[in-house]
Amino acid sequence: MKVIAIGRNYGEHARELNNPVPEKPVIFLKPDTAVSKNNRPFYIPDFSNDVHYEVELVLKVSKEGKHIAPKFAGKYYEEIGLGIDFTARDLQAELKSKGLPWELAKGFDNSAPVSEFVPISNFKDLNNINFSLTINGEKKQQGNTKNMLFSFDEIISFVSQYITLKKGDLIFTGTPAGVGKVNIGDKLVGYIENNEFLNFEVK
Repeated sequence: MKVIAIGRNYGEHARELNNPVPEKPVIFLKPDTAVSKNNRPFYIPDFSNDVHYEVELVLKVSKEGKHIAPKFAGKYYEEIGLGIDFTARDLQAELKSKGLPWELAKGFDNSAPVSEFVPISNFKDLNNINFSLTINGEKKQQGNTKNMLFSFDEIISFVSQYITLKKGDLIFTGTPAGVGKVNIGDKLVGYIENNEFLNFEVK
């Protein structure tokens, strides 16, 4: 199982970090050791003083595929969940300033909490799904898939031109604006529509 993540897939988020809005999906990977399940607490790593939360919808790949045409991409995922792409922003900035890859800032242990997954058939329109994140009861992020630069099907198709997708792979589909720092003691609760999918503490 691998974790594929899409960066800058919501224009307002790209702009809030002073990044250009991409013309093609921006891809990075997290190792399977980044995945954290069952609402386990998130422990801030000792190598960062500026870990940011990024709430995202997550697709679970349902069968192997490569060179998938967009019109067939919907056949390669059947379930959706919610995840947090934790990012060591200070380390990321240091790496980017040197022209180095970001993996250390994105792929560290437990940097990808994920919820349980539900059938996509639960949703009437995959291009109109609301999701959100609250911290200590205050809403910090609110997104809707209609604002994605690249749709689920476009992401599946694009990634599969370069990387073979396998059953069980997870695809983080991008975060909306509103990212920020987490602190010890914070309680993060994530929702798809009005249903709670994530609920854990930062330690």
